[in-house]
Order: sequence, then structure tokens, then C-alpha cells
Amino acid sequence: MKTTTHHPITIVGAGLGGLTLARVLHVHGIPSTIYEADASPESRTQGGQLDIHEDDGQRALADAGLTNEFRAIIHEGAEALRVLDQHGKLLHDEPDDGTARRPEVLRGDLRRILLDSLPAGTVQWGRKITGIRPLGHGRHELTLADGTTVTSDLLVGADGAWSKVRPLLSDAKPEYIGTTFIDTYLHDADERHTAAAGTVGVGAMYALTPGKGIVAHREAGNILHTYVELTRSAEWIGSIDFSDAAAATARVAAEFDGWAPELTALITDGETAPVARMIHALPDGHRWNRMRGVTLLGDAAHLMPPSGDGANLAMFDGAELAKAIAAHPDDVEVALTAYEEALFARTVPFYADAHEMLDLCLGDRAPFGLIDLFTGEPQDTPMD
Repeated sequence: MKTTTHHPITIVGAGLGGLTLARVLHVHGIPSTIYEADASPESRTQGGQLDIHEDDGQRALADAGLTNEFRAIIHEGAEALRVLDQHGKLLHDEPDDGTARRPEVLRGDLRRILLDSLPAGTVQWGRKITGIRPLGHGRHELTLADGTTVTSDLLVGADGAWSKVRPLLSDAKPEYIGTTFIDTYLHDADERHTAAAGTVGVGAMYALTPGKGIVAHREAGNILHTYVELTRSAEWIGSIDFSDAAAATARVAAEFDGWAPELTALITDGETAPVARMIHALPDGHRWNRMRGVTLLGDAAHLMPPSGDGANLAMFDGAELAKAIAAHPDDVEVALTAYEEALFARTVPFYADAHEMLDLCLGDRAPFGLIDLFTGEPQDTPMD
């Protein structure tokens, strides 16, 4: 017999945005249920460090009542950064000034404090959505992989780039922007990878040239997390067999022949298989017409090239949506209209910022455009 469960508010996706939405709703005494395809919180890696911004991420955590918990997971000193050329020459060095304006935390730690703040059972793990259909009057039915169904008065897509909820509102699909990040890790860095650890320093390191670069962050636990950034076609990336870790590593490292060995060691000495993350984005200024009973947040709403804003915007979206619902408890459509109007307006400048940041890192003036950003002064670009 077909089993159907009803929830007044159903959130699809237990990422940072969906969890923040559920938490701020809970703070206001409003229950919600999150459906997440992952089998458990530990079923896959949660990615690296995030810098949490004052204007959005930190405000969202304050709305969630989790500022103290957030402060407890900050990686002290991680706001330091340096920029090198491909020969390992130091071009710019910026220490952590201790102001904690954009403190760094591990994504997994941040997710944990959000999960720990929710009532038991809020997140339904291992519940993959396979289909969604409107029932009329703002209600929707979700079909799960196990054949059960869920109905909801309000459906929120917090399910990232490949959102199952987005097609209810928009025909837009993410497109590859021509850049891929390939990440790997070095563990026990100071003892086992001394040269690479010294090159990265205590925070973030950028070694960039037009079209390619090696970026690394020192993470808590003496770990170096490397992101190899390449402007390459989808066909070029597809030609690499990433299931063969050794061959994939060699192929990626070959793109950096002639670079300083302490930089290429961040690739060749990697202790985890390289993972290619092809960067996709939605059309700039993505928006949709208001449709009863459903909305989006985070990457489901405004997927952009990575620029340090994605997680912050997702959490802020979640907090703002929750507050709008709490402010209009008897009229969810008023809440959604207010939320979406503000969402569309505030995200517009971030699209341009994201494209600009990618150009600063991999464009014709890399890395000097990025140094311009950090120093506020134009740099002379060498002619060699």
C-alpha cells in the first residue's frame, strides 16, 4: 500500500542553506522536515574551509543563535594569505591580522553545529527524491526512491546545483563555464611534506598564471588542501580517467612542468585521489516568476563560479526565508514574495563579483590582478 506523509514545510537538501533555514524556523517555533539523499552526515566528505563573512554568513548564524558555537570552531590564523609566481617567488604576503572579519572554519564543522541545533528527526537521511509534482493550491507531492510519497504545503529547494525542485520554477540549467578545480590533500604536512607546507604557510597560498594555478589552504589538523585550477574544455577534462588516481595525477601535474617543485608537490604528493570539480553556473541574474508553495535558496537559486560567497549566501538565504515565514505565519505567499524580491535584488552584484574573481585568478593578468584586489593598488605586470 502506498504510504504518504504530510509536512507543512519540506526542505530538500541538508546543506548549509537548508540546515540554516530549518534552524532559524526552529528558533521561531516553526517545525520543518529536511529530506536528504545522503545516508548519514558522515557518508561523504563535506569539502574544505570556508571564510564566513560578516554581512551574510555571520548574520545568518546570529539569527540561528549559534554565534558562540561558530566562534568555537574557527581555525585561528587561517586568514593569512600569500601569492607566489610559478617559480615559488613570493609576490604578496598578508598575515592574519586577528580581526576575524572573515574567519575560516571547516565546512564539516559548520554543518555539525547546525545539525546539533535541530530537534531529532528534523533531517530524514537516505531519502532521495525521484519525482515532484504539483497538486494544486500550492501543495506538492514528492516521490522517494523507496516508493513512498510526501506531500507539503511549502516546498523549499535547498538541493544545490542539480536541484530537483528548480524545474518547478525555471527552465534554466547549469552550464560548464570552462574552468575545472581538481582537489587533493596532504596530511601531516609539517612533518611529511615540509617544503610544500613551508610554501603554503599558515593560511592560503595562490600560485597563479593565466589559465592555470595551484591554490592551497592549510586546514585544521595539519592538512594541506590543494585546488588545481585549470581553464580547459569539457572534452579535455573528460579525456582524463580520474578512476586511475596515479595516471590522473600525472596528467594534471604535466600541466605544470617547469613550476617550482615545492608547488608541484602539492599535486604529485597528494594522498587522496584527485577529484575533478567542473565549475557550472546558472545564467547571471537567474530569477523566476512566483509560483505558489515553492521556492529556492543557495546554489539551487543562484549557482555562480566559486568566489567565497556561495556558502555565505546560502545560509543568509535560509535565515531570511525563515524570518519572512515567521513574520507572515498566516500567509506564506506574502512571505515568499517578500523573500524572493529581496533575494533577486541582493544577489545581482554577486554574479559580477564571481566572474571578476575567476578572471583575477586565471585571466590575462593573473596573479597581478588578484594582488591588486588584496592591496588596493595596481601592480606592474612583468613582460616575460
